[in-house]
Amino acid sequence: MAEGYIDIANLAKRSGVAASALRFYEEQGLIRSARQGGGRRHFPRSTLRRVAFVRAAQAVGLTLEEIRAALATLPDERTPTREDWASLSSAWKPLIDERIAALTRLRDALSSCIGCGCLSLDTCALYNPADGARRRGPGPRYLLGDNPASVMAEAKRSEAA
Repeated sequence: MAEGYIDIANLAKRSGVAASALRFYEEQGLIRSARQGGGRRHFPRSTLRRVAFVRAAQAVGLTLEEIRAALATLPDERTPTREDWASLSSAWKPLIDERIAALTRLRDALSSCIGCGCLSLDTCALYNPADGARRRGPGPRYLLGDNPASVMAEAKRSEAA
């Protein structure tokens, strides 16, 4: 193996990421390998830091597409530095804040109607009269951010028409 490179088994062991996941990351364009003797994958040692970046970004809830887009902003597809991490992670704060807000709404709405259209709870007649939330689209409309008061007002207007 060439100096400065690490094989996939050692990369998996040192990064704590399964070799299958590393192959998937490579398929997704998040990391790159060089093929040497017998077609085996060998990665630059700096890939350890790049894998750590991917794992940290996943831990805060970023999708692989969002991670790929962030890594694409780095010159020459280099491994992120401390400064890169600070810059990229600060751009993710609004996304994380929105996810926190969505989880807070979910927590607060667990005991009430979520506007799913099931009509199985006694309170659905109060929170989602005549299944009015369905007019806004599929899914749990109130958890997706629709305002129950607006849905109820629309349902009343429909009934009156």
